[in-house]
Amino acid sequence: MYIIVGLGNPGNKYKGTKHNIGFEVIDRLSSEYNISLNKIKFKSIYGEINIDGEKVILMKPQTFMNNSGEAVREIQSYFKIPIENIIVIQDDIDLDIGKLRLRRKGSAGSHNGLKSIIYLLKDDRFPRVKIGVGRQREGQNLADYVLSGFRKEDIETVEIAIERAADAVVSIVADGIDKAMNKFNS
Repeated sequence: MYIIVGLGNPGNKYKGTKHNIGFEVIDRLSSEYNISLNKIKFKSIYGEINIDGEKVILMKPQTFMNNSGEAVREIQSYFKIPIENIIVIQDDIDLDIGKLRLRRKGSAGSHNGLKSIIYLLKDDRFPRVKIGVGRQREGQNLADYVLSGFRKEDIETVEIAIERAADAVVSIVADGIDKAMNKFNS
């Protein structure tokens, strides 16, 4: 069993922002697998799919980004999911817009959603799919940047990245993190 956690903030106010790209990948997967995220529990909305014979929970925490760990800890504890079977999809300001990077484990860096998850799980050995959103302009507040939308000229690149990230998640579940990293970290 796997949990796929898309990081983001709940509410229409945040839809389409850089910080919500994890939610968009979850929406893409739910659309591809023709399921609704209609279950409300674990401080999240979620749905279940099957990938390559594995039960997979698609999850969008409703705790706001900085408290994502609360939702992840609740569902992980309830289902007794091994840490390495929790896949987190996140935005990354250190990657160019649309660039994908898969990681087996690691620190949170400056990402508050990851900080919350690592702190509450007391472990950083979960895979992540990082999607580049680029860096803010000199002097621009980081929070303002990640809570803003993408420039018109970047939309197509972002759409492709969301599609590739969804494919990467499926690859992690079906083939394992090492094969997925070899395929998508190019």
